[in-house]
Amino acid sequence: MSTIALLGTADSHRSVFAGADVCHEAGLALPDGVRRPVFDDDFWDFSEVIGLPNQMAMVSRRFCFTVIIDTRWRLVAKEQIMAMLAPRHEAVAPLPRAYRTPLHLMTAFGRLAELTRFLNWLTQQGVTGLTEVDGRRCEAYMAHRRYLLDQNDVVVGELSPATRRAAAQAVVDLVNHRELFTADRVAADLRPWGGAAPSAVAEMPCGRGQNKTPPVPDSVLQPMLAAAGYLVTVLGPRTLELFQQVGEADRRWSLKSGDHIAASRLPADEIAQLLADHERRGEPLPLLPGHNIRDRLTAGWSPEDPLTPIALGLLARQAGFTQFHRNWIPHLRDQLEATLRIVGAEKQFGRGAVSVERPDGYGDVTWTLPLDRLQAVALAGIVRTAAITTIAAVSGMRSSELMELQVGCCRPPERYGPGLVRYRLASKVIKGQPLGGAADEWVVVEPVHQAAQLLEHLHDNPETGLPLLGRFTFDVRFKWFRNWVNGPAGQRLGLAPIPDMPVNLRALRRTLAIELAYRPGGVLAAKIHLKHVAVATTEGYASRPGGAQAELLAEVNKHESQRNLDLVWEEFRNYQQGIMPAGPGARELTEFFARVDAKITSADAGTARVQHNDREILNLLTKRASTLHLGAANYCWFTDPSRALCLKLAGTPHADKPLAGMCDSARCPQATHHPGHRPVWAEHAGKTKAFLGDLGPTRKTEKSRLQAEYDRAARVLAEIDAATGEKA
Repeated sequence: MSTIALLGTADSHRSVFAGADVCHEAGLALPDGVRRPVFDDDFWDFSEVIGLPNQMAMVSRRFCFTVIIDTRWRLVAKEQIMAMLAPRHEAVAPLPRAYRTPLHLMTAFGRLAELTRFLNWLTQQGVTGLTEVDGRRCEAYMAHRRYLLDQNDVVVGELSPATRRAAAQAVVDLVNHRELFTADRVAADLRPWGGAAPSAVAEMPCGRGQNKTPPVPDSVLQPMLAAAGYLVTVLGPRTLELFQQVGEADRRWSLKSGDHIAASRLPADEIAQLLADHERRGEPLPLLPGHNIRDRLTAGWSPEDPLTPIALGLLARQAGFTQFHRNWIPHLRDQLEATLRIVGAEKQFGRGAVSVERPDGYGDVTWTLPLDRLQAVALAGIVRTAAITTIAAVSGMRSSELMELQVGCCRPPERYGPGLVRYRLASKVIKGQPLGGAADEWVVVEPVHQAAQLLEHLHDNPETGLPLLGRFTFDVRFKWFRNWVNGPAGQRLGLAPIPDMPVNLRALRRTLAIELAYRPGGVLAAKIHLKHVAVATTEGYASRPGGAQAELLAEVNKHESQRNLDLVWEEFRNYQQGIMPAGPGARELTEFFARVDAKITSADAGTARVQHNDREILNLLTKRASTLHLGAANYCWFTDPSRALCLKLAGTPHADKPLAGMCDSARCPQATHHPGHRPVWAEHAGKTKAFLGDLGPTRKTEKSRLQAEYDRAARVLAEIDAATGEKA
């Protein structure tokens, strides 16, 4: 008799998993002494499982079956989740359509949530047994999960394909595991949606197309990175001092700690001594936070009373007593008001702040105004967010990888010579890896390394090995950061406002890929012009082919190809409008455009084939676009390596890429100049002319060399102007 048959004749009241240790069956490790979830429990707690990523929320680590209304179906749900976590169990392995690899706990939690939703929906529909589930009910549930209804059951929107797929998957899983269920099971002949896959039922779009995550617009990216960089480099060290001051004040004068006692008498002498010290040092009395002042006013304090905004409790703790009793005020008012008139009152932190240069260039400004404790802690949080934004935007790390950063993740800089420094961050790759992730290192630029070090210093408990960031919600943190930059504090410093548009970590990662691709020469140009970003590109994204980091490099190359095609299209349209290229390769490029134009207009000569569609024109331009390499002051059409001047000079005529660092576009037969390059040549000519004017009569050799440089730049400018029909 087969295993399936045995399952069908088993005791209908006892599950094959009864009494099983869930973690043992699923291969999940737990620390010693931790209570292990048992199958018969209605609550499985996986919080202490070793290796779970920090990105996984605590709520996702606790599986609660009691929310399923029908108690029989709770057993069904437990058996199904057990089969997903332990597919090699002797009762699961024989099932023909069961899973063959265990699901991640996060995935299993999502399956349980959707299954719970489906089973409770059945209960609300009056269904008392799973055998009543048929194709009609499956379609009804899919419609229920497809549309978003308002309180009047009016359709106001449509849920995502991912939601619909999860709904279909819940039903399909009940069919695939039906032989395993003890208390209830679907009919043996149920084939929901004709046996179609959940992705097909949900009309899930193919994942091989264009990445749908939009990049961060430049109008948002530039002020965001400028503000984040300013906070990390300029305000970061000063915020660290402020953070340490708050910690010291908490240790000395907070209610829960500090050296103070409950007062059984009026401490007139102690308060008098404290006030005298304030007067001697010229130190203002501390002000209360705004919400505490409002509480006092609500409690009956007079807004005209000069002591209403004073932090009397803090003064009492500074004098050695736990709190300031209100009945002390009549006895101490005269002394308090006298000191107040002499030294004034100010918020406790950030007093006497030093001046820093405004980022907009309009002089200097104190880096902060005086702050109360909550404002000081909030400022430290804003600086943390600036550091997180810097790391995410410039390193390309995923959210899961950021959350795995630990105190001590900053590797010591590796120095290879003057100005040659390599910085690394250690973390884990979570996506696509087994439980626990895979340790890895990211080669980053100095600002990223500096931001990570600042986060370590701002950590509440900077002990090596502790999570540096832990689990965080970037979307919420970024809103606070943007509000601070756009608010009075950021505008006082001269920070450019950040437009009110959503920014998330995926968008930052995608933006980095596009920014690398759209620079001259893509990855190669990033290596030459961005220095340490070059190391981050070549090592951080390309050193592990096929890994998570290599996916970003693939996207870079994809965008580089699209960028080249867009540039060729733009130059072709310029050609049609009479704006011609200049440079040694201009004639060859113009002839190519003429051939393409002739094919487009061939219908006028009576030919049968007409190619007016933009897509067809792009197809004609694609091959030429594949040869395009961008220089800072020219385009290189690398059609024939044997004609490339840079390869001849380097002695490598058979190389498959040009050498941008040796390009002499004024002489290379494959180089062209376009209107967009004119500002570069004009700046070069202006600087060269200025240098020529500064040279003395004895420096003939240098003057001769610079004169040749200036003549070349002037000649290129003249050619560009002549080709575009403009006057210099």
